[in-house]
Amino acid sequence: MKVILIYIIVILAVLGLGFWLFSTSNSQQQPENLPGQTLEDQGQLHIDQGSFDHPAYNSNPPTSGWHWPQAAEWGIYKATQPDEQLIHNLEHGGVWIAYKPGSVDEQTVNLLQDFAKRYRKVIVEPREANDAAIALAAWTHLDKLDQYDESQILRFIASYYDRGPEKVN
Repeated sequence: MKVILIYIIVILAVLGLGFWLFSTSNSQQQPENLPGQTLEDQGQLHIDQGSFDHPAYNSNPPTSGWHWPQAAEWGIYKATQPDEQLIHNLEHGGVWIAYKPGSVDEQTVNLLQDFAKRYRKVIVEPREANDAAIALAAWTHLDKLDQYDESQILRFIASYYDRGPEKVN
């Protein structure tokens, strides 16, 4: 009886270890069909509202890291909002669409703004610091476009919208 119990325990341990190894190796790989790039998570640390004193972000625009405790209102902005505030929106599962002024025309700006009208958790803003005409950011995810591509933007939103680390409506 003891031998059978030992065999059962060993079999369960081996199965459990195999399942754990399989699940952790798969969770660390990004499926190839997801848009953009996945960046290292720089954490969710709040800094004082209005503070810009923190280490450098690992992307432009940032997709995680040091941010203010107050999120911005969702929607369309005519002026650039602080990265430190918009990161909080990403933490809540939002998508941040930033365009570089002078790199896109007014028609493109209007098309980008339509996404903020269709999706509640989207922010669209001009951002001079962009190193691409259009940047799409979500928590730890970033895609950069040289020109407007509706299908690529829709894929990004479908892949990452409402998938931040804090579930907030």
